[in-house]
Amino acid sequence: MKITCTKELLSHAVQIVQKAVATKAQMPILTGIYMSAADNILELQATDYEIGVSCKIEADIEEPGSVVLSGRYFQEVVRKLPGDKIEIASNTEDRMIKITSNFAQFNLLCLPAEEFPVLKPLAGDTIFQIRDNILKELIKKTVFACANDEARPIFTGGLLEVNNHDVTMVATNTHRLALKKDMIDPFDGNLKMIIPAKILNELARVMVSDVPSNVTISCQRNQIGFAFDNVYILSRLIEGQFPDYNRVIPPNFATTVTINTNDFLDAVERVSLLARDGEYNVIKLAFRNNAVMITSNNPDIGKAEENVQAQIEGNELDIAFNAKYITDILKNINSDQLHFALNTPLSPASVKPTDDPNYTYIITPVRTN
Repeated sequence: MKITCTKELLSHAVQIVQKAVATKAQMPILTGIYMSAADNILELQATDYEIGVSCKIEADIEEPGSVVLSGRYFQEVVRKLPGDKIEIASNTEDRMIKITSNFAQFNLLCLPAEEFPVLKPLAGDTIFQIRDNILKELIKKTVFACANDEARPIFTGGLLEVNNHDVTMVATNTHRLALKKDMIDPFDGNLKMIIPAKILNELARVMVSDVPSNVTISCQRNQIGFAFDNVYILSRLIEGQFPDYNRVIPPNFATTVTINTNDFLDAVERVSLLARDGEYNVIKLAFRNNAVMITSNNPDIGKAEENVQAQIEGNELDIAFNAKYITDILKNINSDQLHFALNTPLSPASVKPTDDPNYTYIITPVRTN
């Protein structure tokens, strides 16, 4: 193999695939980045069997071929090379790859390319398209609510539901739930799948085009593939039954509070400074007299309180929450104002932007003495 390409394109491609490089692999080949060159296209691939990523870039190809290089060292070398052009050439006799740029030269030992499990796009029957800006928004607004506890894998992913032209993404860790809806081009049928949060976050990270473009999603048994621009991402789905999230959302509320989002976020962040060392990171909210009083009390450190103006309709009440669960949603509301809706000090509350009926966040309060 002998190719020349720009450092910018190669560096970008390596950055995209490197998240799928296995760090502690039982099979050494999975710690590598696979490169295949033909027809003036250089394709890079990496997989740890949970996620597989492929990225194609343009290159001048003198001799086609394929090689596998250490993901860790190849990434560092490409990033630090001095020139704008990079030449990569393989020597079959000593299994070395020569990487040259300006006056710098690296010789890296390569792994046997024939052992790499090359990614093949899914030939699934189920295929639909969604705009990348819509998919990115669905992910950003929900996936932060996923659980990190691998003991309950069903909650470590986001549920993606497609029903004709409606698309919904839901994430929960059983203490909070985030739900976002949008529209796609009509798709004939209904789909439900649980996609690992790690994959969804990775997708959001690499979807960076300025002009909205389509992401083609294909499903086959327990796998899902995402194709957009010059990137293909393949992932396993989480198997199991996602709970009926509609049962978690209260049908109505006794109290509705309208608050300025940024004022509320700033106050919660300040008051929760003293709550962080506490066991549950608890802040208390008292809704009365058209204001919300936010307090935290840490016996080892001290107390904090702050008032934020609010418009309250309905009953006055006191309630306590995990401060992180409040700040997470406030950082994801783009609206100037939000509705905080409540029933009792021990029943789930709802947080919604005032101008987006398709975004809902449900949060369970914390019991306090």
